[in-house]
Amino acid sequence: MSERQASERITVYSDYVCPFCYLGRASLDQYQESRETPLEIDWHPFDLRSGQRREDGTIDHSVDTGKDEEYFEEAKQSVRRLQEEYDVEMDLDVTTDIDSLPAQVVSHALKGSEDYETWLAFDEAVLDALWRDGRDIGDADVLADIAESVGVDPDRVHELLADEGHHEAVREQFRRARRQGVTGVPTFAYDGHAARGAVPPEQLARLVEDV
Repeated sequence: MSERQASERITVYSDYVCPFCYLGRASLDQYQESRETPLEIDWHPFDLRSGQRREDGTIDHSVDTGKDEEYFEEAKQSVRRLQEEYDVEMDLDVTTDIDSLPAQVVSHALKGSEDYETWLAFDEAVLDALWRDGRDIGDADVLADIAESVGVDPDRVHELLADEGHHEAVREQFRRARRQGVTGVPTFAYDGHAARGAVPPEQLARLVEDV
């Protein structure tokens, strides 16, 4: 692969339960439409709930995150503004109790074992299932149904989730993101430069083309 071909990838750090990650992908899709050649998405999982994780991987919702009702209301207002700006269909009543870890485990495993287009279809279907349909992407049966819809054997989902090695691989991805200085998502990275947040397509264009 040539250096030019290798550069045609944008790294995206995200967590499926982050509404700004969904909006950021919508912005990326709009930027992609302006390009002659598509950018391949090099997705890296990030855990927004790391401070609430118990040792067994479950979420302790009693942990004080420092985010009160005022914070969440301001965040919702920002989501509504970007939803209108990017013309995105979203269910804003999605519960914050949904755990994205199972979806991230399956997605990371498929990214490493399937062709890019199959992984991308699964990734996009997970986002749509949560943010458009309000489905619980922390449920193995829901993920199996999503996998089957993109041509992946649904039984593989249960096998992947039962394998501790895949969970540890994702935990290492979380640690790696922190080591690389990623503290919030979405974060878009290209050729040593980065943009954080659900930035507009024009900013993504500058990130990729003005380096």
